[in-house]
Amino acid sequence: MNQLQTEKLKTGRENWLLISVAALGYFVDVYDLLLFSVVRTPSLLELGVQGKDSLEVGLQLLNWQMCGLLMGAFFWGILGDKKGRLSVLFGSILIYSVANLLNAYVQNVYQYEWLRLLAGFGLAGELGAGITMVIEAIPKDKRGIGTTIVGSFGLLGAAWASVVGLNLGWRAAFIVGGVMGLCLLLLRFKVAESNLFENLLKDSPKSSRGDLMLLFRQPKRLFNFARCILVGLPVYFVVGLLITGAPEFGKALGVQPIPQAGVAVMIAYIGMSVGDVACGLLSQFLKSRRKALIAFAFLSGVTISIFLFVPTADLTLFYLKCALAGFGVGYWALINTNTAEHFGTNLRSTVATLSPNLIRASLIPIAAMFGTLKGSFGILPAATIIGALCVVISIASTYSLEETFGKDLEYTEE
Repeated sequence: MNQLQTEKLKTGRENWLLISVAALGYFVDVYDLLLFSVVRTPSLLELGVQGKDSLEVGLQLLNWQMCGLLMGAFFWGILGDKKGRLSVLFGSILIYSVANLLNAYVQNVYQYEWLRLLAGFGLAGELGAGITMVIEAIPKDKRGIGTTIVGSFGLLGAAWASVVGLNLGWRAAFIVGGVMGLCLLLLRFKVAESNLFENLLKDSPKSSRGDLMLLFRQPKRLFNFARCILVGLPVYFVVGLLITGAPEFGKALGVQPIPQAGVAVMIAYIGMSVGDVACGLLSQFLKSRRKALIAFAFLSGVTISIFLFVPTADLTLFYLKCALAGFGVGYWALINTNTAEHFGTNLRSTVATLSPNLIRASLIPIAAMFGTLKGSFGILPAATIIGALCVVISIASTYSLEETFGKDLEYTEE
């Protein structure tokens, strides 16, 4: 074996290690992020929240978590561009692991709120840093494959959260999440910093890195970023509202017995993981991010309609609709890949971290609108109005995106 072959083999092993660590990190991230949706009902019941108040308090706690995600998105994104991607991978997982360990011992909703805020802050950095490092390491024609592996495997963390949450109890489930995170932290010591980031430090040490004003100086750049975010609105409408509220939506649809949120989350995220693989492969086949995103934006509208309008009183069929809804929004990995590919190395971590968390934080206005409309129209019409709005905005935003498949990423924003 000559030196060139040896170097290729070494690079290939390093890339697979990076993809594996990023995928495992996102697995733990999704586990911790979705665990509350799984254990919402039993945890709030033990803390004294009962009946009709469960959904309202649950959405309130999700808002605290989303606020933490939003604050963490700015902090971790900028840190990744200023100090390096690895600093985010280490710091974020340490914070959310500790937060989830402490979450196992809460005694009231007030403590629950603050620990969901802290966990959200830590969780904010995981996906953006992982996706950034993967697309900066993988050859440009295979970047989509790497991020598809990260996204599709990571989403299965929700299924694991359901299994653990439903079988071990909610307090033990939070401990499991914290322990998994701390174990993964040790594995990350084997991962090297991004070559593109190190080249940036060497070639342009005084370049502006992680500067939010770079987004605002050019209206076109800001508009591109906004569209990358709006593409993902249906994702958190489905997973944040429809699936988290599965017991309430099941009851409104006449499903008997009442669906369990934990089971709905598990099934929906398995569907979403399969959808991520399908979307990623479609993008590779078409050699286009934009066409694959358009296809799945339309598909999300179809599967949301099936969830809300196809009548069924059978619990198994309702869970099947959850799986279809998850599959329809299974373009999460491609959304984040596309966003990261739109921006230069000195701003890539910032936008790649901000984007998924701003999409996640879209649940705040979605939940607020739902709460307002539900009182006037009822649970199903309110969800229909908001879902239609999310899908229309997503499709319109996707149509106007530029193509990034095979784009050279070694450049900076000025």
